[in-house]
Amino acid sequence: MPGVIMNPLSMLKHPSAFLPVVMSTAALAAALSFLATHGPAPQADEGTAAHIWQILMVTQLPIVIVFAARWIRRSPRQALLILGLQIAAALAAMAPVYLNGW
Repeated sequence: MPGVIMNPLSMLKHPSAFLPVVMSTAALAAALSFLATHGPAPQADEGTAAHIWQILMVTQLPIVIVFAARWIRRSPRQALLILGLQIAAALAAMAPVYLNGW
């Protein structure tokens, strides 16, 4: 249905809309928990937290692509708002990694 007007918050009920945000939040939690337990110093080897962070960040990409492919034509304004939320969540998860030079 092209041109369907939808509330952006109601769009969040779709898994392809909310899963990337949840995955980014979990990745942020993994990074922050590592920071709280081990401090900001780089480790000699990547640990479990780094692997969990990497898996969460990479596996959300196909979900974001599916969301964009499905919803941008149907409700462009609302889909772009959700995509902005997904990107903001991903950037928040990347911030501790970048700022600590991990």
